[in-house]
Amino acid sequence: MRFKKLFSLALAGVFAFGFFSGTQAATREEISEVKVSKAGNFKFWEKDSESAKKLVEYVKDVTNPKSKNFIPIEDRIATFDMDGTIFCETAPSYFWNMIFIQRTLHDENFQADSATKEYAQSLEDFNNGKISDYKHGISEPYKAEAFKNMNYAEYTKYVQNFYENTSVTGLSNLKWGEAFYLPMVEVIRYLQANNFKVYVVSGTDRQLIRVLLGDIFKIPSEQIIGSDINILAANQGDKKGEKYDYTHNDYLVRGDFFTKTIKMNKVVAIDREIGKQPVLAFGNSDGDTSMLNYAITNNKYKSLAFFVLCDDLERELGNLKKADKCKKMAENNGWTSISMRDDWKTIYGENVKVEK
Repeated sequence: MRFKKLFSLALAGVFAFGFFSGTQAATREEISEVKVSKAGNFKFWEKDSESAKKLVEYVKDVTNPKSKNFIPIEDRIATFDMDGTIFCETAPSYFWNMIFIQRTLHDENFQADSATKEYAQSLEDFNNGKISDYKHGISEPYKAEAFKNMNYAEYTKYVQNFYENTSVTGLSNLKWGEAFYLPMVEVIRYLQANNFKVYVVSGTDRQLIRVLLGDIFKIPSEQIIGSDINILAANQGDKKGEKYDYTHNDYLVRGDFFTKTIKMNKVVAIDREIGKQPVLAFGNSDGDTSMLNYAITNNKYKSLAFFVLCDDLERELGNLKKADKCKKMAENNGWTSISMRDDWKTIYGENVKVEK
């Protein structure tokens, strides 16, 4: 009996080592169990990563009560973009785009209006290489229309079903629900271990983000900021909120598009909902520029901004032209670049590679 117990423990250790050394793709459950100590024992980062070293040095400095740069716990605010910063955005497009296309064009139980269907078709044709560009304009009104009148339970179930059962296009052995960058999972865990309050500030739908990564990162729903729709009571009809009283027979449903949280809107949302200037900010595109600059401009505390570069063509569907442009953007703005190719030992796990 004792031998069996010892053998089981040893076997568990082998599997744990296999996952933490990046030798297999990580499941949602495994991702949610990633742990990083206060010291920053990163397993998914290259040992010589300058960006990782810079982050660790910063955290050690600002959490040291004897340092002149010490930041009180209540002011340790870190903001993260989602798509392309902590989660896949290139397979072949944003998760929010992919679930919108599925709902509008391939869901037999839903009939989209002609304008919404036309927009979704242009996105799918672009993703499939049938056209060189897609119909421009803010996509959020169409996406809001595609999920309008769904209650929270219905929407949650729809999002979960999609990420649990849909494979990421162009990458092997990966479902959408597992498409988190393991090195960035470690960064969030590391900051949480050092009493940083982590917020996700994204252009993706707020409710979708809550469903997709709340259990993964153990981030409370009030710390998730995304693009918003109008929320209505089920029996509200066309009445404005200030003219309607919620009844015992009501429940919440999704309404029309309200606002898209990108660029300056990210700063506005941070100020409105957090009420404090972040001391750390992480992004990957020009939609994050305002948030990153806000964190490091006229901050009363020592602050840093990090920019993830999509420069890996083997383990991620990278784009070197965009990566070069983003690297220059980071240099011009005083942000620290994070190279997927050079700084990370793995991205999703070694079994996940670009399908040739």
